[in-house]
Amino acid sequence: MKIGLIYPQSEFGNDPDRIREYAQSAEALGYSHILVSDHVLGANPVRSDKLPIGQYTHEHAFQEPLVLLGFIAAATRVIGLATGIVILPQRQAVLVAKQAATVDVLSGGRLRLGVGLGVNEVEYIALGQSMKARGARIEEQIEVMRRLWTERLVVYSGKWHEIPDAGLLPMPVQRPIPIWFGGQNELVLRRAARIGDGWIPPLRVTADAQSLRKAMETMDGYLQESGRSLKDFGIEARLNYGAGDETLLRERLDEWRRFGVSHASLNTEGAGLKGDQAHLDVMRRFARVAELQPS
Repeated sequence: MKIGLIYPQSEFGNDPDRIREYAQSAEALGYSHILVSDHVLGANPVRSDKLPIGQYTHEHAFQEPLVLLGFIAAATRVIGLATGIVILPQRQAVLVAKQAATVDVLSGGRLRLGVGLGVNEVEYIALGQSMKARGARIEEQIEVMRRLWTERLVVYSGKWHEIPDAGLLPMPVQRPIPIWFGGQNELVLRRAARIGDGWIPPLRVTADAQSLRKAMETMDGYLQESGRSLKDFGIEARLNYGAGDETLLRERLDEWRRFGVSHASLNTEGAGLKGDQAHLDVMRRFARVAELQPS
């Protein structure tokens, strides 16, 4: 099982030297990957229109994930880079394909692209996109991106995309870049089983061993319907640091290994940590709990 970190977007701060220290420390300690979340805009929660905005507001800072991963790529050598998740239907698929290919090239093939649908309607509106049919649209987006990552020239005419015999260069190192899905509902799981390389369950699904086991059994059923199995499919279980109970954290990792979870990542947000240094300190303590091998 590969063990990584969820970068604490809204709590870590914006000092580039500290971000560099975070990434280089994670790599030196032996973490497998850094997973970065996405929000382009945070909405004002005191609104008259009552549009859905999700749990984050205009008070929460978020670095743009692919730009941030490009920065981290330049500061590191081997640690994996993942989005968890990019809200793909509110973005232009061809531009995301270009950005992801660039990160993959500059990192030497270290990118894993997690994608999802999102719930912040204000963000969709501001980016000039509709939340309607976003499930169908994400499937077309993924088809477009994979073709751009693997074919020198693409001719494509779909419901939402038109490519008149064109291609992107440089193409990524990984052809195609792995695409993992975030989310929980049945349609998302079935979509991930059909066309995804892995699944990133919500934190609430991985909050206890039994809920994760049940979710993995459900996913395995959908994979089998598509002629696939969990053996060839990734699962990213996310672990809340919480109160820092090392015995509990170690037990959870052991359970996930027995379940056959391929990836695990530690979330330090929402644990009451104060300041960048506290997140760095937890990163170092958890490396001992997880028995990571320093690089």
